[in-house]
Amino acid sequence: MITRHLVISGKVQGVWYRDSMRAEADRLGVAGWVRNCRDGSVEATVQGDEAAVAALIAWARRGPPAASVTNAAISDGSGSFTAFERRPTA
Repeated sequence: MITRHLVISGKVQGVWYRDSMRAEADRLGVAGWVRNCRDGSVEATVQGDEAAVAALIAWARRGPPAASVTNAAISDGSGSFTAFERRPTA
């Protein structure tokens, strides 16, 4: 089980990024959360087995069709999660 923190930049708000990420996380069996940030980025913490988290990170670097990701900063994350949720803007 690994946990990673992501900050995704680019055209990632107003393009169904959070809901698409939640659907992809559910498909992969990854837990955690995702939210918009006031600076225009999207932040997420993802947790699961290494292969599933790697697959979700690969998806996050592309995002949904309407997104245009310019940067994905990945670091170690923390916490314990049982589901994947969409959190309010921070």
